[in-house]
This record gives sequence, C-alpha cells and structure tokens, in this order.
Amino acid sequence: MANGSVTPKLMNLALQGGGAHGAFSWGVLDRLLEDPRVEIEAITGASAGAMNAVALAAGYADGDRDEARAALKCFWNGVLEEARSSPLRRSPIETLLGGWNLDASPAYVMFDLVTRLASPYDLNPFNLNPLRDLVVQLVDFDRVRKSKVKVFISATNVETGRAHVWDKKELTADHVMASACLPWLFQAVEIEGVPYWDGGFTGNPALWPLFETCQSDDVVLVQINPIKRPGAPTTARDIINRVNEITFNASLLHDLRAMDFVTRLIEAGRLEGTGYRRMLVHAIADEKTLSALGASSKFNVEPEFIDMLFGHGREAAENWLRTSFRHVGTKSTVNIRKLFQGEDDSLDGSQLKPPRGKPKAAE
Repeated sequence: MANGSVTPKLMNLALQGGGAHGAFSWGVLDRLLEDPRVEIEAITGASAGAMNAVALAAGYADGDRDEARAALKCFWNGVLEEARSSPLRRSPIETLLGGWNLDASPAYVMFDLVTRLASPYDLNPFNLNPLRDLVVQLVDFDRVRKSKVKVFISATNVETGRAHVWDKKELTADHVMASACLPWLFQAVEIEGVPYWDGGFTGNPALWPLFETCQSDDVVLVQINPIKRPGAPTTARDIINRVNEITFNASLLHDLRAMDFVTRLIEAGRLEGTGYRRMLVHAIADEKTLSALGASSKFNVEPEFIDMLFGHGREAAENWLRTSFRHVGTKSTVNIRKLFQGEDDSLDGSQLKPPRGKPKAAE
C-alpha cells in the first residue's frame, strides 16, 4: 500500500523524441517518480525519449525512485555541461524578447544551411558524436538490462523504411544513438551490418511493444510534439520544419487510429473470443507551451531553457495526476475518435490490446 490505503497503479509510459524538448519529459518523469501511487511497468521511447528511458531504467534497477530521479538529473546535467561551449545560442534580440528559438542566431542559421547542402558523411567523416560519449559515460547498460522497468527503444531501418524495436536485454549505447540519429546531422548507425536512422520516423514512440508484452492496459503518452499548429507556414525553413513535424507524428497517429478501429470492432461485438483487450490511453502534454516553440529550439540547450521545460513538465504531470490519475485502470482520458473527426486536437478513447504472444523484437 502507498499513501496509507492507496494501492499503486501499474502503467506504461510512451516517450516521444524531440531534442532538447526531451527536458519536458524529464520533468514529467521526475514528478511521476515522486508519487508512490504510480508504478511504471514499461517505457517505450524514441530519440530523446530513448535517452530518458535508459537513464530512468538504470537508476530504477533496484526499484529506488530517488535513484531513478537522480539518474535522470545526472544525465541532463551532463547534457548541459557538454553543451556549455556550443555556439548554438539565442541571438541577443531573442534573449531580450524572452524567446527560446534560435532562428535569428547566426551560428544556427549557418548550421542549418550547411546541413541542408552537405551530407554528414562529408561534414563529419570521422563520425564524431559527443552525445554518444555522454551516453556511454552516464548510463550503466548492465543496470538497464537488470532494471525493474521494461524498456523498448525504436529506430528506423534505413534499407526497409520499417521500425525496429529492441528490448532492454540487448541495449547498448549504439542502440540509443541509432534511435536518435537524424540523417542530416549524423551518419547512419550500423548495428549488425544494418544502418539505422531516428526512430521518430516510424514510431514516435512505437506503441505495439506495450500491447504485446505488458500486463498493464494503461499507456501514458508524454507528448512533446504538437499535433496541431494553426495556419500554414510561409517561409522555406518553417515549411520544412512543419513537414518534419508531420512526418514524426504520422506513425503515432497511425497507431492511434488502428487502436480506435479495434475498439470499434469490440464495441460492435465482432472480436469476442479473439483475445483482444482494450487499451486505455492517457496523455501528459502542454500544448500551449510546446506549440509556441519553433523547431530550432530543439537545439537550444541553454540551462535556462532546459530548466523552463523541466518545470513545465512537472506542472503538466501534476495536473494529470490531479485530474486524470483516478481513471487509470478504468477508462481512457484522451479522445482519439474526436482527434480524427477533427472536433478537437486532444487524444482520448477506449483502446485495446492484441492477444499476448511471443514479443516481437524485430521488424
């Protein structure tokens, strides 16, 4: 028992990728780990979500919530320390106006232009990646593999264009870097001779491992990529950024639509005796804060920005615990059906789970 007479509720977390915006997810995780009513069974993540997942799992190897929080904090402090000398910072005008985007930063403008004109195989022939060194230094993958929490990391097979998911038993720093490999910034990460790019292209994050291998029927999506942005972008950079955002959301929307379709079949009584079960979907998000941020802010690793995102993540988790936690285990708190009907831009609905079977660790 926790909190006197409250039994912890088992749930799964789905962590999206989004560069520095992953600090929002860090804030969410920090607040959830504080609450003894929350019991995390599994985490699925891509890109920055994958990094948060392995950092938490390593700290939570012995079921110690405080150690898991400390591991996440250590990882993000490492990111800040590594980025201390980065030239990618806001322009004085942006700083004066209180914005967080890098669009007016001369270093970012040059960086953005060069990466659109030249391949990472030309710009970085030795394939140097300080972030990989950071992951190797700060994440104990032996502890990840022994962790109380199940972990699923997704990447995109460059040759087939399909998602590939690894569970914690086989995870290394290379798998995490494959999940976070943006092709215009880094060379493809090869694992057993197969090249991989960012997992966000085909699963941001991949949900199906939670359906097939987990006991809990509740999936909590930590959403850092807004699905809806009012109006059409007009500048070349904004158009490309919105195309990328749509691409990274497409796989998630596809999974949600499929889940709602199965729900409709169950409601119609057409799947009786098949072993399918409802999945209950929840979302922790802050559309107002995150939709106001441009794509360039995903490269902003200034301490003030990371602290702001962390704080908003904690606030979003606190709000979810106050308003939606009581429904865990009983009903969904996002409306998937309305999302696809265009009635609003939230996520919700009663979902289900395919029959349990042998986990699919590959495509």
